[in-house]
Amino acid sequence: MRAFKIEPLERDFETAIQQKIDNLNKPKGSLGRLEELAMQICLMQQTLEPRLSHPCHLLLGGDHGIEREGVSATPRCVTWQQMVNFTRGGGGVNMFCRQHGFKLRIVDVGVDYDLASIVLSSPRREKSCSVLTSSQREVEALFLDRKIARGTRNFLYEPAMSEEELEQTIEVGVALADDCHREGCNILCIGEMGAANTSPSSIWMSLFCGIPLSECIGAGSGLDGRGISHKQRVLEEAVKRFLSSEETTTAATRPSLKTAETIRYFGGFEMVAAIGAMLRAAELRMLVMVDGFIMTACALAACQLYPEAKEYMIFGHCGDESGHRRMLDFLQAKPLLSLGLRLGEGTGALCAYPIIDSAVRMINEMNNFRNANITKYF
Repeated sequence: MRAFKIEPLERDFETAIQQKIDNLNKPKGSLGRLEELAMQICLMQQTLEPRLSHPCHLLLGGDHGIEREGVSATPRCVTWQQMVNFTRGGGGVNMFCRQHGFKLRIVDVGVDYDLASIVLSSPRREKSCSVLTSSQREVEALFLDRKIARGTRNFLYEPAMSEEELEQTIEVGVALADDCHREGCNILCIGEMGAANTSPSSIWMSLFCGIPLSECIGAGSGLDGRGISHKQRVLEEAVKRFLSSEETTTAATRPSLKTAETIRYFGGFEMVAAIGAMLRAAELRMLVMVDGFIMTACALAACQLYPEAKEYMIFGHCGDESGHRRMLDFLQAKPLLSLGLRLGEGTGALCAYPIIDSAVRMINEMNNFRNANITKYF
């Protein structure tokens, strides 16, 4: 796996930032999390006048071999159907990107369907969609074909992807982050679409956090009690086989290698591409907005490889999926919202964007005590 050079945030500038925040015409600390966010963003950008520019959202799609074991209420055909829907502007992710001014890239990293032939050959739009005027050229700019394979292999029996596929998928994420950065983006949001992707997320959570797998497994897209029990049995068997495999034995003496093997053995193409994008964005000192359970699992994996990457992340919300709160606690991450969301696609993080924007506006636009002729009383 490629090496990333992610610099820890330089704390020498912290005193000057805090002085500016404390001199804004408000009681000290009265804007709470906004002040914390402003501090983080100023440190990332090394400035007292931070900016959010050209926000971009990556919607990454991929299918999972483990779906064949009946661990998801959502069949894999929904992955490609929803991806097509996204290109027509009709998804939740489209709505929030339009609302908050994000440029949306819909990326096929590993969907088990020939999406490109459908999306790039048909300019049709659903009448119910609000983007009826989109041209075929705009669709091509919106949709990117970066398919590694038509879904991962079934990790109940073998690694989800080969070492070569792992490398290729990381590079897909790196290239996507690079593309956004070249356009002037300094805040990147990432979402996913892939039936059964709560399964690898639960396993990563268990193995990386040291939490029993039974406490990491939830209903996903809507399993009932019997379905959850079946999912747990399948995933427990998969983990048992992985832990007794030659890959784990070989990697045991090198923590970073063991992490990479865990990512490769269970991860989906959309998830691994997200890890690549997160790490490259942090390397470029971009702000990374983290969504729900699946994207938090990707952030967890990224931080296992490069702990300093967490300093460049803002966690948008805590969702309803079982274990999400515990994973956030393990990362010592404080989500901005708790709205009961479990849609994925990056929607929870997008909903949190106005709060980040408010933090930047606070430090740039609020007057200070001296200029406002207000007595500073602390």
